[in-house]
Amino acid sequence: MTQRGPKATAERNRTLDLASALVRGAVAAGLGLGALTVLVMVVWISSPYPDSGPGGVLRAAAGVWLLAHGAGLVRPDTLSGVPAPVSMVPLLLVLGPVWLAHRAARDAAEPEEGRPGPSRAGAFCAVTAGYLLVVAGAAACARGGSLRPDPDTLVFPVALVVAGAAAAGVWTAAGRPFGPLPSWSPLALQEATARTLFRDRAEAACRSAAAGVTVLLGGGALLVAVALGRNAGAAQDAFLGLAGDWPGRFAVLLLAASLVPNAALWGAAYGLGPGFSLGTGATATPLGLDGTPAVPHFPLLAAVPDQGPGSLLNGAALAVPVAAALAVAWFTARRAAPADAPRAQAWSTRETVRVTLLAALGCAAGTALLTAVAGGPLGSGALREFGPVWWLAGPAALVWTAGIGVPAALLLRLWRLRTPGWAWRRDVPEAEEPPATARATATPPTRAAATAAAVEAEAGEKAEAEAVIGRRRRWWAPWRGRVGAADAAGGAAPDGTAAPAASSVPAPGAAPGAAPGAAPGAAPDAAPGALVGAAGPGAGRGDAGFEPYDFLPTDPWHEKDFREARWASLKRGSGGLMADFPADPADPADLADPADPVGPAGAGAGPAGPADFADPADFAAGRPAPDPDRPGPTP
Repeated sequence: MTQRGPKATAERNRTLDLASALVRGAVAAGLGLGALTVLVMVVWISSPYPDSGPGGVLRAAAGVWLLAHGAGLVRPDTLSGVPAPVSMVPLLLVLGPVWLAHRAARDAAEPEEGRPGPSRAGAFCAVTAGYLLVVAGAAACARGGSLRPDPDTLVFPVALVVAGAAAAGVWTAAGRPFGPLPSWSPLALQEATARTLFRDRAEAACRSAAAGVTVLLGGGALLVAVALGRNAGAAQDAFLGLAGDWPGRFAVLLLAASLVPNAALWGAAYGLGPGFSLGTGATATPLGLDGTPAVPHFPLLAAVPDQGPGSLLNGAALAVPVAAALAVAWFTARRAAPADAPRAQAWSTRETVRVTLLAALGCAAGTALLTAVAGGPLGSGALREFGPVWWLAGPAALVWTAGIGVPAALLLRLWRLRTPGWAWRRDVPEAEEPPATARATATPPTRAAATAAAVEAEAGEKAEAEAVIGRRRRWWAPWRGRVGAADAAGGAAPDGTAAPAASSVPAPGAAPGAAPGAAPGAAPDAAPGALVGAAGPGAGRGDAGFEPYDFLPTDPWHEKDFREARWASLKRGSGGLMADFPADPADPADLADPADPVGPAGAGAGPAGPADFADPADFAAGRPAPDPDRPGPTP
């Protein structure tokens, strides 16, 4: 038997993966075509007066499916005998084929368990080729139907739409990376995308542009809904007049529902100012409807304004682009000055303006593209111009979003970077270092009390700042001053300054009888909150990493049993030179007078215990006490 080598096996797996991707693309196209064919067949079966057989229905379904990809159709049977083009694409029908192609490419590019998947370019080409094979078959099937596809539109935009959806699916499978660009792209653009700063700014601009386009669509849909509500009677008459039976009304309802995104884009173009064309000699704008419109009898077209100059209500449609510009500014300002980031990480004014202009340009490009596919000719006569004019809607969106968005973004950036005073944006300043002469002349109790007050004030402000950072931003949050917080913490001193609050829990290791809040090793008669020996320059507010009692050991290394074992081992190795492990005093009376600076039993009372190695300054600076079991430096 002949055993295949690793290279032959890899080539075979790669071929199988490409074949699987080709089948995925064909299956995705078949699912979309089949679903639309079933819907058309249901309408045809339920119609009491069908005008064609099953073959004509299948050809019509194939033509409508191609129309959902952007293909232009031609209606040969007209009263005048001149073929009439039908190029208005119902945008709701586009979602199905685009989503299926996107999903097929994404699944084909994702690696399977146990073996790597095909290359990204291979998955893209295979899925696109499989999908376009079904497109070619559908175009051949619909050639003799009532809605014949235009061959010139099969390459553009049908092939472009399929390739774009497949490329988006491969990009999604790769994790939506922003680079690296292909090798054939300009070198300057490749170098720019390699920078993290450029990618962050480009991502922010894309998000802001998407927000602007979304607001434009929502505002346009709102305008259409309001207009249909005001002309509900005319819309109802048009709906009932197109079909007298329920199957026909159901078909009209489906067609109207598929054209709802188109109507929203018409409303957005109307709010932007250029409006839309209602034939070769009529244009509807907020200023009024000029000319004689050639409007078909259709329910959605009941929202078209009446002839004559516009009223104040028509002028209110200009609020739609204003809202879109403010949305662009808001999304840009959120990235320019994040609420949970320090002020030093905010963008400069120049960067904010640049990103806002890029977002306005992206919003204009998206608006022009969508309005270009939202309309189209419906005949060869007066209806050869029907819908928004994309080359006017795009520049109008750029003017609105750039003219209002840039100043609004700068104002929002200044508002989010305002001076401290609002709870969610307060930055705690560093404590000022006291003069060296003042530290030298200060008495130990006064110096310790001042250090303890600074430590507690820093801890309180830090806890408050941490709690505020995760809090939802509220512009109505009241101003809270530092003095009020200090008064609430510990009251006021006789001279009017805020006194630090004393802790009610004694510190670990404090001497018996010491006041609550005293530091370890403090005298019993020390003032509450005093920290003896902790007045070094690293203690208090100047040390950003200091937190009260964060130096207490929690690992077993410092437990008494382990320390005794280590002490016994060292004693055995020293040949009897070391003393026994010092026992903890059981009676508080055995403790020496805290005023005695020598120690519990004088200088020569015996070996020093573990507590004698601790330095209060180490406790204040957050450093652990030295281990007595380890040998010290050699004198």
